[in-house]
Amino acid sequence: MRRGFLALLGAAFGMTLSVFAQSTIPNNPGTKPTIAIRNATIVPVTSAPISNGTIVISNGVIAAVGANVSVPANATVIDGAGLFVYPGMIDAGSNVGLVEMDSVAGTVDTTELGDFNANAQAAVAINPHSELIPVTRVNGVTMLLAVPEGGIISGQSALIQLIGWTPHEMVVKAPAAMHIRFPRLRGAPLVDVPQDEEQEKELKKSYTKELDKLRDTFRDAQAYGRAASAKVKRFDRDLILEGLVPVVEGRVPVVIHANQARDIRAAIEFADEFKLKMILAGGQDVARVIPDLKSRNIPVLLGPILALPQREDDPYDVLFTNAKTLHDNGIRFAIQTTEAHNTRNLPYHAGSCAAFGLPKDIALKAITIYPAEIFGVAEKYGSLETGKVANVILTDGDPLEFRTNVKRVFIAGEEISMDSRHTLLYEKFKARP
Repeated sequence: MRRGFLALLGAAFGMTLSVFAQSTIPNNPGTKPTIAIRNATIVPVTSAPISNGTIVISNGVIAAVGANVSVPANATVIDGAGLFVYPGMIDAGSNVGLVEMDSVAGTVDTTELGDFNANAQAAVAINPHSELIPVTRVNGVTMLLAVPEGGIISGQSALIQLIGWTPHEMVVKAPAAMHIRFPRLRGAPLVDVPQDEEQEKELKKSYTKELDKLRDTFRDAQAYGRAASAKVKRFDRDLILEGLVPVVEGRVPVVIHANQARDIRAAIEFADEFKLKMILAGGQDVARVIPDLKSRNIPVLLGPILALPQREDDPYDVLFTNAKTLHDNGIRFAIQTTEAHNTRNLPYHAGSCAAFGLPKDIALKAITIYPAEIFGVAEKYGSLETGKVANVILTDGDPLEFRTNVKRVFIAGEEISMDSRHTLLYEKFKARP
């Protein structure tokens, strides 16, 4: 969409914006190397940890994992004594690849004009040479859901790996979901207090108008889908309705972003009306709508966790305990950061949930196998199992802890350089005379 702009921007400000993002992308179209990590504690996530185990990576996939695994003669052997092997982490909602600098509008490609942009696709807007990609992956995040923003229907997200020269090479699944920012009573108080009667009428009028327009758009999409499937010879093509057809037909899930309990319930009613495969995102008030979510088996993309509660009188730890509440009630969930520059902090969002009661193994699953299951790619991603894509990280401790360092990262079986703009600046100023 804005190819070449970053290069021009770099020239204008005397920066080489792509120096690390580009130089650290492997370029090996042939057979990938065979690598064996030995003597490490392996944490598959879907099964018990393996002490003094071995994992073999061959041609981009996990060839073997266990305590008694033979190492191929042609393998490059890495001694993992004292280290831990985990699957690469997955952020269930981020802007990495769509944003470079928030203060420079030309580098922000998250939002299209208008309120209804079902045809907008994050998959074609990803910038593979973003400086935020190396910064994100060196902390163990190897995949993320790139999410469009803005309007009411924001567009189609894409599940991507943080490796590749082109957007096509990075995309794992697109569309992963359609995203709706559900209408709410904008400006209305979060607590039940009296307010100006005229103001309340205007807010309700605006809310009703937005909701009716959203409902009409989905009805039009249903009719458009019927016309297309019936092979009607003459009907005007509409890209917005065309993008919604897989959603109303139940082939693509819809992620509805809502935080307040009243908005979540309204979103659920809307999903029921059109028989949508709903996923809730945000969900600060999930503890208040547990029966509604559980009865419909609605997954939740929880977060950001490292944020402030939305009400002044909310418990200080409400965002930290929501994950435990969902787990205790058997509701599927994953954790998202919703950021670009701080997606690297994903493990600490999960760690904060663990500090407030969520079992630590579940917190780890919330950023590995659970998002893979929610978006339908768990057969290839999210855990360390034979036959899965080799997204692997090697650490010196628990990745949910701040003190832990990620030592090595492998994406699709290729080792990723641990260099980034941050390490460049660190080394530069460390050597300052």
